[in-house]
Amino acid sequence: MPDLLLIISDLAWPFALALAWVAGEFGHRWTGLPRISIYGLVGFILANTQAGLLPHPAGIPIMLLANIAFSLILFELGYHINLRWLRNNPWLGVTSLIEASGTFAAVYLAAQWLGMQLIPSLLLSSLAMATSPAAVLRVVNEQHSSGQVTERILHLSAFNCVLAVFTFKIVVGLWVFQSTGNILHALWNSVIILLVSAALGGLFGLAVPGLLKRLGNAGCDATVAFAMAVFILVALTHTLKFSPVPAALAFGLMARHRRIVLSQTQQNFGTLGNLLTVLLFVFMAATLEWRMVMAGAGLAMALLAVRFAVKTLCVAAFAHVSGITWRKGLLTGMALTPLSAFVILLLEQTRHLGIGLMDELAALAAITLLLEVIGPVVTQWALVLAKEVPDTKDT
Repeated sequence: MPDLLLIISDLAWPFALALAWVAGEFGHRWTGLPRISIYGLVGFILANTQAGLLPHPAGIPIMLLANIAFSLILFELGYHINLRWLRNNPWLGVTSLIEASGTFAAVYLAAQWLGMQLIPSLLLSSLAMATSPAAVLRVVNEQHSSGQVTERILHLSAFNCVLAVFTFKIVVGLWVFQSTGNILHALWNSVIILLVSAALGGLFGLAVPGLLKRLGNAGCDATVAFAMAVFILVALTHTLKFSPVPAALAFGLMARHRRIVLSQTQQNFGTLGNLLTVLLFVFMAATLEWRMVMAGAGLAMALLAVRFAVKTLCVAAFAHVSGITWRKGLLTGMALTPLSAFVILLLEQTRHLGIGLMDELAALAAITLLLEVIGPVVTQWALVLAKEVPDTKDT
């Protein structure tokens, strides 16, 4: 009997991924919902704390695979970033700074007013600044969207990630300093880790394109080479307890500006990227517990309303000066709703410090589940309303 239970446990994740993929394909065809929303629902339902069919996802192998999946997406997002556009239109950077800092301030004030303690309020506010690049990029690719709103949400989500990671690491450093009184330990777990991670990604962004140019067949082998490099980069950051988020973004950004071209057929890193995307969204939802989601639902709705309002209004307020209509600015702000992937993986990377925010703050579990399902839908609607989605799509 124990052998049978062990076999069932070993097969649980592969069968869960297959079920999520099938549900995503049929669900998308029948309802038009983004596939990733359906992947998340399946993962949440099958989770150890719900149906009990999946083992707890906190183990190192599954966590490492989820980080690889997220980092592949971050690399692709970094590859989309055009720094020349930012130089030509600095209002885009101003929009990101105002929107992110406004979100931080508004969520912090709301959390304090609702009775949260200082450090959880600061951590939650820093996480709220972000927009999940995994959800945004996946919806953009799935819908084949293109246009001003599409380009802006890709750039703003990348900027938001950098700002959120920086702020989150600062707050973590403050928490470490309060706990240990060791300023060097606090600095190491905040700014230094962020800078070293970004520098490591930048080195990969120099080395891999250089290797491909020496081989003379960069266009043919770029996808495999970059995927393998992301695998190694994530393994290094995981082992050294650095952050794969700035590392993967810096890698993609540097690779773009080294002029290595990824062809259209290599979008999402092909079949490998699609498979790991299913794993990523099933994994994220499987970390959540129904009891905590229900306990924090009321607080989560209030904080989500604040976050949504500030992001939407801030982006809309700077729409004209940054070169778009107020309507497209409003839709761009709406499209920045997704959050979940970023939250789960960033928090998992801090567990070795003893920060179990997801275990202590029920509202965060509720926010994560709601935005796992609703966030991609809002992004999809915004792109459709902006008329940047073709009438006929290959679904």
